[in-house]
Amino acid sequence: MEVKRRTARSLVAKLGSVSQQTRTEALCELRLISKHDSDSRPLIADAGAVPYLSETLYAATPLEQENAAATLLNLSISNRQTLMSTRGLLDALSHALRSPSSSPAAVQACAATLYSLLVVDVYRPIIGAKRDIVYALVDIVRNPHAPPRSIKDALKALFGISLYPLNRAAMVELGAVTALFSLAVKDGRVGIVDDATAVIAQIAGCEESGDAFRRVSGIGVLVDLLDPCTGSSPRAKENAVSALLNLVQCGGDKIAGDVREAGMGWYDGIAVVAESGSTKGKDKAIALLKLLDGGREPRFASNLGREYS
Repeated sequence: MEVKRRTARSLVAKLGSVSQQTRTEALCELRLISKHDSDSRPLIADAGAVPYLSETLYAATPLEQENAAATLLNLSISNRQTLMSTRGLLDALSHALRSPSSSPAAVQACAATLYSLLVVDVYRPIIGAKRDIVYALVDIVRNPHAPPRSIKDALKALFGISLYPLNRAAMVELGAVTALFSLAVKDGRVGIVDDATAVIAQIAGCEESGDAFRRVSGIGVLVDLLDPCTGSSPRAKENAVSALLNLVQCGGDKIAGDVREAGMGWYDGIAVVAESGSTKGKDKAIALLKLLDGGREPRFASNLGREYS
């Protein structure tokens, strides 16, 4: 272990070198070590690497920036507190996400680092308060040319941010609803649609979501996802149910009326989740059906195919 500690200190010291080649070589080694040797991660962090790595996210050379971003991601697995306590880290991640000169690999690693940090509950309000970060993540999602891995990691980070209820209104304000529904409608990749609807379900749980969903015909999209003919995954269907439940709970009778008017298939789609979904999905589907049907207990076998005026 002492050899690993000395190696970490030596490599971190080289990050302060005036020689770009020396810095780049040290970054490459730190990236590899932090990826493959979990024991070395805390040693690298304790040696003071995080401030250097954060500063390197502003680097003009793609290789340095990518290696720094990847190393931060590796360190975030077991050193989240060290990263979050480093002054300027979030600003550096935001810069890398927003900079036109950032490579796709650096953007993806920065988004993944944010998602890793957001695993910790207490960091969600801190990161969510950084509007530039939220906007940058939304911008990745709505960029038609963004690589799939960047989109998936941006969606995961947005999901982590949305788990803190007070972050949701800002996400709506910054255009998340439009970007997410566009992705859910236009992107045929199952994993991405699943992740997008997971974020939609969380954002639905705020008062501001009702009007935002109406502007993009969001309720109709969610009802369509419940239609067996659309071929959406079980997870997407459960996310749609969760989103509709949150919407109705926040918006009351007005939103409930919008759901009933969205199409004739809404009852059957929700009932299928209530009968064959996961335990959590079943509970939410039953709760939603009760809200939409005046508090009456649903009777699935006899109600499938039921019509509402």
